[in-house]
Amino acid sequence: MKLDHGAIGNGRVIALVGPDTSIDWLCFPRFDSPSIFARLLDEERGGSFAFEPIDFVSSRMTYVRNTNVLRTEVQTADGLYEVLDFAPRLPSGLSVDAPAEIHRLVRPLDGVPRLRVRFDPRPDYARGEPYIIPDAQGIEIQGRNMRAFLRTNVPPPYFAHAQPVRVDRPLFFVLSSGRPTIYESSSAVASALDTTIKGWRAWARTTGLPSFAPDAVLRSALCLKLHAYNDTGAIIAAATTSIPEALGTERTWDYRFCWLRDAAFVVEALRRLTHLAEGEAFVRFLRDVADAGPLQPLYGIGGERELVETHLDHLAGFEGTRPVRIGNAAYTQVQNDLMGEMVLCLETLLTDPRVVHEDPTIIGIIERLVDEAIAKYDELDTGLWEYRTMPRHYTFSKAMSWVAANRGAELAALFGRPERATEWARWAQEKRDHILTDAYNTELGYFTQALQGRHPDASNLLLPTLGLLDPRDPRFISTVRAYESRLVDRGLMLRYRHDDDFGHTSSSFTICSFWWVEALAMMGELDEARARFEQLLSYANPLGLFSEDIEPSTGRLLGNFPQAYTHVGLIHAAITIGELSDARSGHFR
Repeated sequence: MKLDHGAIGNGRVIALVGPDTSIDWLCFPRFDSPSIFARLLDEERGGSFAFEPIDFVSSRMTYVRNTNVLRTEVQTADGLYEVLDFAPRLPSGLSVDAPAEIHRLVRPLDGVPRLRVRFDPRPDYARGEPYIIPDAQGIEIQGRNMRAFLRTNVPPPYFAHAQPVRVDRPLFFVLSSGRPTIYESSSAVASALDTTIKGWRAWARTTGLPSFAPDAVLRSALCLKLHAYNDTGAIIAAATTSIPEALGTERTWDYRFCWLRDAAFVVEALRRLTHLAEGEAFVRFLRDVADAGPLQPLYGIGGERELVETHLDHLAGFEGTRPVRIGNAAYTQVQNDLMGEMVLCLETLLTDPRVVHEDPTIIGIIERLVDEAIAKYDELDTGLWEYRTMPRHYTFSKAMSWVAANRGAELAALFGRPERATEWARWAQEKRDHILTDAYNTELGYFTQALQGRHPDASNLLLPTLGLLDPRDPRFISTVRAYESRLVDRGLMLRYRHDDDFGHTSSSFTICSFWWVEALAMMGELDEARARFEQLLSYANPLGLFSEDIEPSTGRLLGNFPQAYTHVGLIHAAITIGELSDARSGHFR
């Protein structure tokens, strides 16, 4: 199965819809709930919800412009119809009403086409048979610890017997969690559709786009917005679990949680596009989880701390790749880059003149983060890539500890703590010299993954964006050129080349290629950066979405999908290329 799906959502639910109109992934009633449709992970047992045309000719799926609403146009021998898929997102004053619902509207466009409704719910990751209870207005679905309702104007017996339905009027389907929906007619669903479209377009209009690749950036911004959970401000890494980094390997992970690192980078990408509400909501989430105990790398979207990792052995896995995992053991790891990313996130928001800060106690969490970064600097950790058995003095972790103190000093001065500002700035200067000396291998001519190491690591491409050194520093330029020969496979950059906990790594981690593009732009190689950016865009699926990884030998998307981190990299690279290109040409905005 190819990852040609579109993502729909509203800040409470996310569904993945295939080009054949099949909902192949949906967790209900929130991002990290058990799935009700999981065909992505088992085509026979996982469950799905599709419209199967009679006498199919062709179909085409697109996003309704500047929205997260999907439109699929289906041509049959008897006529033409459209399917509009969305999760209602209804502006309500200064907030948004986003019920845990998926709406589907099928409308005739020409002739009288026919279709069959394939509604095959498999609640709780298909771990048991659901109870299906038809009634006059639709179907009630009962599974272990879940209850859902499908409201429709198609008679439920047509579902059970695969009876063809004439599309001679609008057909509506509303899947709701917990209780029946208030939408009980095609006109009500059409009204919700119109309001949702207007709401997404209003959000898109406030997006400050770069001069370079604005369409791709806007689609990425809309995708990132889907990952932000309305109720708490948590931001998930991806909508799925267990889509493998490489087929036939054990590299299958559950990404439906809030990695503080990933979330911080999402916040900064959206802030650069003039969206601040997501960052402010995430800071509230950060403060809540920090008050609850020691920080850990990731949390459930409700702030849950224990995300015990288990296997679902009854599911075949994506294209037969097992194990299928739920939960993620990385929550127990020591990742010492974490404090730096949190301080960086706070610094960009707290120093943004558009944001008014009325809580002076925020300096308390900043002090806690910086002091912890300093205290842990000399300790081993598992690093950015979450190695499970390879603790080291990772360069990226040291660099982020420096960021914590460097940006923390600026914030301490802002909040009237000059003694702390001086203390942290002095420490940051000492460690900057230490990192640039011990992380650069003069024999090999590049910055290494760990201090005094030998392995290249694409995360070092971020050192200039963090402010640790100038992008035209000869050591950085030689690092980029060395990585091009050591880490690049057919124009795509891998994270690293050495064996890890699971052996040899073969897929390219897509954000690394965007880091490479941004590094080239900062070095002054703008033409090369633009060309490589355009090459990367060619790997997106037909709707402009990216997963975590690309298989270099085939160009196939792999890894969890859609991946927030990848779209963050796209946004930053496009903004940097646009700003530097404008400056070079003398066109300023």
